[in-house]
Amino acid sequence: MFTGIIEEIGEITAIASAGDGWRLTVRAPRAAADAVHGESIAVSGVCLTVVGSTPDTFDADVMKQTLDVAALGSATVGTRVNIEKAMPVGARLGGHIVQGHVDGTGDVLEVRPGAQWSVLRISLPADLAPLVVDKGSISVDGTSLTVSAVSAVSPSTSSGTQNEGAGSLAHWFEVSLIPETLAATTLGSRAVGDRVNLETDILARHVERLLAFRAAPEGGSR
Repeated sequence: MFTGIIEEIGEITAIASAGDGWRLTVRAPRAAADAVHGESIAVSGVCLTVVGSTPDTFDADVMKQTLDVAALGSATVGTRVNIEKAMPVGARLGGHIVQGHVDGTGDVLEVRPGAQWSVLRISLPADLAPLVVDKGSISVDGTSLTVSAVSAVSPSTSSGTQNEGAGSLAHWFEVSLIPETLAATTLGSRAVGDRVNLETDILARHVERLLAFRAAPEGGSR
């Protein structure tokens, strides 16, 4: 379990094939300093298990399913990644509950820099759109963020800054990044076209599942 509060920016220093997956070596001195075999570390929002470590690096295996679903699948040697170790019992929940189970990916559609902050607009897969709400929580590359705007539910409905282009079916959301987030995470260097990992709020996912069962015909399955 994680909180989405990034502890350091690491760097992928090696990628080795491991069957149909990868074994990654990540340079992250703070995380690696006391890393132990079998513990969990979130790498840009992907929960990975430590299988080896040095004082500066740790190794982790990434299965094919993860490579297919997450933006990590397009990583190369030199890619910078957000690092967070698992939350200890009794610690403050500074962000929100993050499992490290990526739901899908989005593309950076727009970067709007401000005097001290930056706003990112990110595309949202249609199946995840119902789970993202204005002022709700979302994890982007493992970073706990508050949604500051969302696209309209349908092209025919819009409000304020949520206007959609005529006939547009695309879903998106926006997050506003403070200077600390820009400096302490990889999001500060994101550009239009970059792909990012998305994890929606676990509470929203549970509610969606509950409603699906209640809406299903008796004896049916969904």
